[in-house]
Parts: sequence; C-alpha cells; structure tokens
Amino acid sequence: MSNILHELLSNYGLFIVLFVVGWFFGRRNEQAHLQELAKSEKVLGHIILSSERFYEPELAQETQGDLVIGSVVIAQDYFKMIIARLLSLVGKNLTTYETLLERARRQALVRMKLQAQYQGYNQIYGVRLEVSNINQLGSMVEAIAYGTAVYTVNNPKVPPPLPNATVN
Repeated sequence: MSNILHELLSNYGLFIVLFVVGWFFGRRNEQAHLQELAKSEKVLGHIILSSERFYEPELAQETQGDLVIGSVVIAQDYFKMIIARLLSLVGKNLTTYETLLERARRQALVRMKLQAQYQGYNQIYGVRLEVSNINQLGSMVEAIAYGTAVYTVNNPKVPPPLPNATVN
C-alpha cells in the first residue's frame, strides 16, 4: 500500500502541488479584484443607473445625453476550469463561471460609470449589458455595458453643481 502511495506521489506530486498553488493564488487574486470592485462601486454610487429606455429625467440646463460605454475582458484561471469540467460531468452548479460573469459585469458597469463621471454626468439610463465568450473553453468572457449618460437636477445622491465663479 505504501509502495503504491509513494509511486502516486512521485508521479503526480508535482502536478498536485502546482494545482494547489495555482488554485490558492487564483482565489487570492479573484478576492482582491472583488474587493477593488466593491470600493469602486461605493465611490461611484452617486451615479444612478436605470435600464429604462425611454426615461425622461429632469435635465440640467444646456445638457444633452451622451453614449457611455464600459467594456472588459476577463479570463478565468485554468485550475478553476478543470474543477468546472469535473463538476459539469455530474451536473453540479458551476460557481466558477458565475463568479467569472459577475466580475465581468460589475467591472464593465464600473468602467461605464467612470466614463460618465469623467464627462460630468450623474445618471445613466437605458443601460444594457452584453456578455459573450471569447474562446471555445468559456474561460474568457467579454462584457460590455452601455447607456445614455445625462446630468440631472433631481439626483438626490449628488449636490447640484456650483455655478462658474470668477476669480478676482
């Protein structure tokens, strides 16, 4: 018995160690990315998102709508993909794909909000999300978020802009 165990460890030990190390660092990077997303979402929380297509907010004077887009390509590590393949054989819930899609969607929305904030807008309506696979394995996805950004006067989360002041 110990001879068989010794032979298994000598043949597959390196693979097992690399698998565990890859899993650990992939999980660590994923958690760091989710924490970074949570911080960014909190900072950009004043920008209101709405999926309503024909919404007519009360716009500030001399403002018009602009298209804002956020896109991202995110890849899953191959160690998690191996686990997903094994789980798919028995019909289990593939949480590795769920977290990949969640991270992609959230990052695309954050990038869209950043573009709106950079252009001075405080609300985005008509928001749409599209997600597509890039490779055959499903380990890379592209997420695109887009909508119409405007500056509204009735956004309760943001104080009104200060009028242009002249410096004496």
